[in-house]
Amino acid sequence: MRIVNVVILLILLLSVESWSQTSGQSLVITRAVVIDGDTIPHIRLGEINCWGNLRFKSKRARERYTRLVHNVRKTLPYARIAAQRITEIEDSLSKLPTKKLKEQYIKESEKKLFAEFEKPLKHLTISQGRILIKLIDRETGNTSYQLIKSLKGSFSAFLWQGVARLFGSSLKSEYDAEGDDKAIEYIVNAIDNGAYDDY
Repeated sequence: MRIVNVVILLILLLSVESWSQTSGQSLVITRAVVIDGDTIPHIRLGEINCWGNLRFKSKRARERYTRLVHNVRKTLPYARIAAQRITEIEDSLSKLPTKKLKEQYIKESEKKLFAEFEKPLKHLTISQGRILIKLIDRETGNTSYQLIKSLKGSFSAFLWQGVARLFGSSLKSEYDAEGDDKAIEYIVNAIDNGAYDDY
């Protein structure tokens, strides 16, 4: 009888020990490939981006790049919000039956947008404003001029273009990821991949 109790106790202890070793682990089911009788897990890994240290020709070039990173980080959220809001406005406009209702909706949306963004956008520098115009084109696929023209008409677009010209900018500026805006594109991709989280 004692032997049976000892065997049961050993079985219980071994099962508790083996359970405690696997309890913190999770079961992963994956595809496998059999090569020469060996079963080897086949796991597809996601893309990994490596961001090396940039080298600059001069201290001034480093400072310009650091300023550009700061400006892109400050304006990119506004460009993405603009893209989201424009999509929402266009969806809502497509559901409205008459031109009068569409005009009322645009006026209400404009008031809300001004109330929400007028203060923070007033504090942007001229260079940040230029970057924002470019990033809006990047995020929406349309220049700021085209967006204003489609929502408010040619006259409003002309007036806002005149205001932009007073500050040395153009609402017709297009984003060129492979040309003039290559550094901005690099920074946006780095931000999206978390390279500047601790910046």
